[in-house]
Amino acid sequence: MSQAISRRSFLRGSGVALALPLLDAMRPAFGSEAVTTTPRRMVAIETNMGILPQFFFPETPGADYTLSPYLERLKAHRQNTTVFSGVSLPGVTGAHAAERCFLTGTPHPERGGFRNGVSLDQFAAELIGNQTRYPSLVLAMSNENPTLSFTRSGAPIPAEKSPMRLFQKLFVQGRPDEIEANVEALRQGRSLLDFVGEQSRRLSRSLSPADQRRMDQYLTSVRELEQRLHSAQEWEYRPKPTVDGKPPEDIQNAREFVQKTRQMFDVIKLALETDSSRIVSLFVDTTVIHNITHHGNRPEVLAELRGHEVGQFDALNDFLTSLSDTQEEGQSLLDRTMVLYGTCMGSANSHSNVNLPTLIAGGGFKHGQHLAFDRQNNYPLSNLYLSMLHRLGIEADGFSTATGTMRGLELV
Repeated sequence: MSQAISRRSFLRGSGVALALPLLDAMRPAFGSEAVTTTPRRMVAIETNMGILPQFFFPETPGADYTLSPYLERLKAHRQNTTVFSGVSLPGVTGAHAAERCFLTGTPHPERGGFRNGVSLDQFAAELIGNQTRYPSLVLAMSNENPTLSFTRSGAPIPAEKSPMRLFQKLFVQGRPDEIEANVEALRQGRSLLDFVGEQSRRLSRSLSPADQRRMDQYLTSVRELEQRLHSAQEWEYRPKPTVDGKPPEDIQNAREFVQKTRQMFDVIKLALETDSSRIVSLFVDTTVIHNITHHGNRPEVLAELRGHEVGQFDALNDFLTSLSDTQEEGQSLLDRTMVLYGTCMGSANSHSNVNLPTLIAGGGFKHGQHLAFDRQNNYPLSNLYLSMLHRLGIEADGFSTATGTMRGLELV
């Protein structure tokens, strides 16, 4: 009988170390040899310019709600998603200033002398981050320097903004000259898999058919991601196309933004699949379309803004699908990963910070519902954060402004 493969196994070659996904062969041969715990993960995503509420919120509560136009984009994951209305972060006001408080819930960021609190992801990373190579991944899609993540002292944690650099951080190892050689290989369209190919083939021959399929799926996703990153790098040097009738800069940036967001989602998926990190925050900066979020209910501006937001939900849908299609010990990666998606503004048009469009997918909760709370006297969104901490196995008594766990959200 072959020995179980170490959970921290790597394919190695020419200065490259590529972490393996979780395989059945990594479990002990006998259940009594080790006590295994189910890895629980969290991805928290904020888009900072609001989401058009009329296209997000369902009209009716409960499990039989009719999908709204935006939720229609996620219909494949309806039974693994809970949608919220009537929620906000108590005391978090200040319009755009609230974006820094989406994961902290610290009140009144617009006031002079404001000091932020610890963010949800860093609170969790302090307690369970040592289980993985990277306690957390702090990411942003932006040309500026925003972040969702703050230390216990309220200091902002710089975010990684490049999918390529994140990929290198996760998967390219070795001496400085070896790292540069592998980066150049990526630029030339060569693959990390070329370096570890023979070891990969030898390993695959020793695996069960189920593990072989899982390895094939994982290595294919690595290859596809490398190809996307290579194409994106080439795109940076090409003249940007123009579109008649619309502001070229906004449209160009929006098109590039969606593609970069998809790439970041792809790298996040690989990070989760290889158990490189279990805690991820992603700040999706859509400031480039700030002007059209003040739409004044003009039909043509609403249509343009809706188009941008549909692209965001399509990217989210593909991310959820990739997690759902990836198996880990008989469960999907989505079953083990909470994906929080929301915004700091209930309406960017009016600079409102109440009734925040928010959803959570996966993670082992009982989903398939619209939890509707009072849209005038909102329910604390921070209660959801406490539930998420508990789902990670962190028995915290409280977090930020939470008054308890999220009412109506139960475990499977």
